[in-house]
Amino acid sequence: MSTYIISDLHLSEDKPVTTTGFINFIYQQAINADSLYILGDFFNYWIGDDDKTELHQKVIDALRMLTRQGISCYFIHGNRDFLIGKRYAQQCSMNILPQQTLLDLYGQRILLLHGDILCTDDREYQNYRKKVHTQWVQSLFLTLPLFIRRRFAKKIRQNSKYANGKKNKCIMDVNHQAVIKTLSHYQANWIIHGHIHCHAIHEIIIDNQRYYRGVLGAWDREGSAFIINEQGIQLILFPF
Repeated sequence: MSTYIISDLHLSEDKPVTTTGFINFIYQQAINADSLYILGDFFNYWIGDDDKTELHQKVIDALRMLTRQGISCYFIHGNRDFLIGKRYAQQCSMNILPQQTLLDLYGQRILLLHGDILCTDDREYQNYRKKVHTQWVQSLFLTLPLFIRRRFAKKIRQNSKYANGKKNKCIMDVNHQAVIKTLSHYQANWIIHGHIHCHAIHEIIIDNQRYYRGVLGAWDREGSAFIINEQGIQLILFPF
């Protein structure tokens, strides 16, 4: 059996092709796994577990189908869906994991995370991240009426798109020293993340030892996933 890892689907009502691609992935590929890990930005935005939509129900149905087959589902928050709470997770039958989760699989120590905390050169984003992850800010936001939260989310997405368009792409990439520091702290030989939307496997040499950083792509025109089993760690791409 295999462990599947995905990230950055950015599911939303205005991207039905991606939603169809996700449902197909669940029924055609993930159904053959023994566990599925979702590394954040599962949804394009999340304004609270009380925001009930047809899309959210489709995801519930798909993930509950997996768990009924004995396939465990896990979730790590991303920068767009960090407000997904216990209520929705329970409806999906998925477990919310710490933002940095270390796995021991087939002799490999693999650190899973969304990836945004590795982008330390983007100080503007890191300051924003620190603010929105403050508990009182989140609690206050969730007390607002849904229609106001939707307006906030739309405005934040617009501001983010504008700000990112002005930034140097190197600033929005991971910082190499942050990667090395994180690998060393967890004594992992693999780190797998999303966030930067550039699927790849990077080799890292530390003290003459090989380590690896696996990056998942965004589900724009195709899906991507890591498959981990006794044969090793493989990055796959597939059409919707």
